[in-house]
Amino acid sequence: MVFSHKKAQKAHRMNLTRAAENFFDAVLTLAYPQVCVICSRSVEQRRFGVACEACWKETRIFADDEEICWKCGVPGPACGRCAELAFTAARAVAIYDDGALRESVLLLKRQPYVPQHIESLLIAVVRRAPLSLSTRVVPVPLHPKRLRTRGFNQASIIARSVSNVLKLPLDEVSLVRVSTTEKYRAGMDAKGRRDTVAGAFQVTHPRLVAGENILLVDDVFTTGATVSACAETLLNAGANGVFVLTIGRAGAT
Repeated sequence: MVFSHKKAQKAHRMNLTRAAENFFDAVLTLAYPQVCVICSRSVEQRRFGVACEACWKETRIFADDEEICWKCGVPGPACGRCAELAFTAARAVAIYDDGALRESVLLLKRQPYVPQHIESLLIAVVRRAPLSLSTRVVPVPLHPKRLRTRGFNQASIIARSVSNVLKLPLDEVSLVRVSTTEKYRAGMDAKGRRDTVAGAFQVTHPRLVAGENILLVDDVFTTGATVSACAETLLNAGANGVFVLTIGRAGAT
């Protein structure tokens, strides 16, 4: 009886919260109208960020039962191209080229904010196997020089959001970037990209990562070179496994 009453109270609080959010959204829409960056229609719910709900519905989000390469997460069967990458498994919300998701990632590079809708999509990905085995959240670090120029690390913003919801420890100190690398040259192959980031990362607090299943967080998975270099460094420092989480990913590694 007490349990049922507590459930009723919780449901009532959730209904009140949703009602308050809907009211706040309506007020914001009237006071500070925002147009969708894709279709120019009104964005009526702030949880969707810079794109409207209709454009989000047109963005193909990876489904639970979608066939993907178990290791790198690319759509389709096991690709074989990711065999040399050091991480245990990588997953993303969707292909990066899809409109609403791509625009949201581009905004995150300029503003340190993760919209609630993207946060919910990320949490859903982490709660699926094998990322559900994660015990510690680590963002892909920026070199201090790059961090000073940008002012924030978008991977850290995503990692904090995920850590807060899942109540997993957030570790922003153990993995550091010790060397800068030039931007990838056009036409550089996968090996060239891996060579570019080889030795770029270092673990400064091995006791914090030893025996942990690390959830390595970044905004976009392109070739996997950067997250693989991070994963190799973490595994060499004693991590049990490294699972990669990104908002978007390229269509192939």
